[in-house]
Amino acid sequence: MYHVKATFATAWRILRQLSHDPRTILLIFIVPCLLLSLLRWMFDNNLTAFNHFAPGLLGLFPFVIMFIITSITTLRERVGGTMERLMALPIGKLDLIVGYMTAFGILAIVQAALASTLLLYVFNLDVAAPDWFIVFIALIDALLGTALGLFVSAFASSEFQAVQFMPAFILPQVLIGGLFVPLATMPDALQTIAWCLPLTYVLDALKAAVTNATITGDMTRDIWVIVSFMLGAIIFAALSLRRRQR
Repeated sequence: MYHVKATFATAWRILRQLSHDPRTILLIFIVPCLLLSLLRWMFDNNLTAFNHFAPGLLGLFPFVIMFIITSITTLRERVGGTMERLMALPIGKLDLIVGYMTAFGILAIVQAALASTLLLYVFNLDVAAPDWFIVFIALIDALLGTALGLFVSAFASSEFQAVQFMPAFILPQVLIGGLFVPLATMPDALQTIAWCLPLTYVLDALKAAVTNATITGDMTRDIWVIVSFMLGAIIFAALSLRRRQR
């Protein structure tokens, strides 16, 4: 049986802990905005290039940062025995994972709102789609990074191993996800692999938002696939929990 109180208690504990870690708060909220500001400065004399790259990087930065923060923080609680002690209480696996997802999800929502607001209303990113769609994609993108971070934490036994998932799990998605080279120009095998990876759908939706004033069927498909990956990662993360850690 699902226990809402247990979920919110877990979320509140995580948020309270993170509030006392200024470096983590800085990394979540400030670093994406600084990176996007650096990008705008780089292309100060070429706004066309900025409008080309900025939507994709809006999908990349929150995704990567929330993945790293969530995977390392969750792993720290697994290795430190916090999760094992919690699992000794009358709390379900899903209660615990949803609690973690709620806490990091709140941070992800704020992060996505800050980054997208900066691009749209400070740097005047030129997109055809409604502004709310850009904000929404940034939001579910950050939540996707959070969910995948929870999932990946089950396969690492140290913080160093969690960081190692960055080049193994994230960089391939960045390279073949369509950020640098259009998917249509890639070999067929790479295209097939790319469409099996969640970040591809984030980048596809953001790129489509640049030229489409209305929400197309492909953009709607991208949203549903992103949400499906996110829910799948949460379920597998819950299944990976054990009452007694090895």
